[in-house]
Amino acid sequence: MHANTAISPTVDAPASPGTRQVTRVVRGRPTSDGAGVKLTRVIGQPALDMLDPFLMLDEFRSDQADDYIAGFPEHPHRGFETVTYMLAGRMRHGDNQGNSGLLTAGSVQWMTAGRGILHSEMPEQEDGLMWGFQLWVNLPAKDKMTAPRYQDIAPERIPEVELAPGVSVRVIAGEAGGVKGPVEAEATAAVYLDLRLAAGASIEVPLPQGHNAFAYVFEGQARIGDGPTSDLLRGDLGVLGGGDRVRIAAPQAAARLIVVAGKPFNEPVAKYGPFVMNTQQQIVQAVEDFRAGRF
Repeated sequence: MHANTAISPTVDAPASPGTRQVTRVVRGRPTSDGAGVKLTRVIGQPALDMLDPFLMLDEFRSDQADDYIAGFPEHPHRGFETVTYMLAGRMRHGDNQGNSGLLTAGSVQWMTAGRGILHSEMPEQEDGLMWGFQLWVNLPAKDKMTAPRYQDIAPERIPEVELAPGVSVRVIAGEAGGVKGPVEAEATAAVYLDLRLAAGASIEVPLPQGHNAFAYVFEGQARIGDGPTSDLLRGDLGVLGGGDRVRIAAPQAAARLIVVAGKPFNEPVAKYGPFVMNTQQQIVQAVEDFRAGRF
């Protein structure tokens, strides 16, 4: 578990019209979670503790079964949402409410933990590539004790559109190219895009002004904006400054990246392992409720 901490959100995107630039570049750190699953933590580490409302971003990618086979046995969550986007492999989820489902390549699960849930995420394969992302999205104080819910989105429900020659996007949440993603994320009005650019292609993507945003390159290399830190390599996360759009290009080689944006809450954040609340007292209550079987 994380140490007991109470922190204020990081705000990197003041509201201003214009093209967003990369204000800093962060590389992930190797770590493990669950029952020893090896992954790369990009948000939720010393170089970028959080980017309000985003609490954590992990990339898991391995074709070595020992790195992932133990999975994430039953564990609790309260006070935020988890977003799992599978690029390759299969993951079975289940919880103490009787819900279960299978995440396959190209699918998304947007789980609102709300007041509390116990769930597990276990690989449903014994070999082959397991690859994807898990993003933790905070909930505002007024919604932290809401009823838990799942949005399980099959691959065919995620629209894919061509934005320009050599540029396609899968729209998971928010809007791009005139199409809307299937995920409902009202609290943060989140945008979650999976962009693919051929070598030499470029695109300008509108993003809501005032949202905090980042771009994470997971294949090839990309140029985000035109500032001094605009060139991102595979494994680089670029925190985006203020503006109402972002210019993305792949001048040297093909690129694939996620672009994610959300409305910041600017509220106090208290974190302890799988619990994210606003005060230390609420964290103590979450631990007590979990131990007493009230999830």
